[in-house]
Amino acid sequence: MAEERQFHLEIVTPDRQFFVGQAQELTVPAIDGSLGVLDGHEPAVTALEPGLLRYRAGGEWHEAVVSQGLAEIMPDRVIVLVFSAERPEEIDWARAEAAKERAEERLRQKLSMRDYYNSKAALARALARLKAAKRH
Repeated sequence: MAEERQFHLEIVTPDRQFFVGQAQELTVPAIDGSLGVLDGHEPAVTALEPGLLRYRAGGEWHEAVVSQGLAEIMPDRVIVLVFSAERPEEIDWARAEAAKERAEERLRQKLSMRDYYNSKAALARALARLKAAKRH
């Protein structure tokens, strides 16, 4: 049986290296939908939105809730730069629920465009965290 093709994957936040190693598959929450990556992918750079990132390393699937960021995709490596990444088991349900409620309240108020977009991003992140925590 042939060895499965792999690529180098780095998932990095400002405060830690979330994952560095070989992966067989990656799915990221791109702004225009979910994007799948395998070894040999065409070079690309894509913006990421808050959501669920999944990668298969060592034959096992792993999940992370990520915030906004970027992914640089090359045929033999992928670098994911996000503001935050957390495993579903690291999510504090009560804190995520409170963040969701705060974001929803801010969206109900008359806001500047900047505040509106910040609130939309906060709501998307809170919803992604709650969805991942519920699945776990």
